[in-house]
Amino acid sequence: MSDDVRNVYEALSTISEHWQPHRLTSINDYDVKVVKLQGEFVWHTHPDTDELFLVVSGELTIQLRDRDVVLGPGDVFVVPQDVEHCPKAADEVHAILFEPKGTVNTGDAGGDMTAELREFV
Repeated sequence: MSDDVRNVYEALSTISEHWQPHRLTSINDYDVKVVKLQGEFVWHTHPDTDELFLVVSGELTIQLRDRDVVLGPGDVFVVPQDVEHCPKAADEVHAILFEPKGTVNTGDAGGDMTAELREFV
């Protein structure tokens, strides 16, 4: 990973597809990913890790089985390890994710929405 300065807004401006995370940088054993979200994702869990969402713009709802968590710009929420969740966004959301390297976006669910992590160069 380059030690160059990375700009979140510039990185997000290059993303054209929803639900396709791109690694912005890494720190220790974690990836910092930027992603655009719109529509409803898939219900899934991450059996081995927590997942941090930081909303840059828009409104993101993280559905949990017992409640919905609504995030706006600047809001952070951590989905605990092994908690089933389903992100959804009526309109486009720009977000940053912090996850251990190798974390698959669909967790244990797999399927058509599983993305191959993309890199910025």
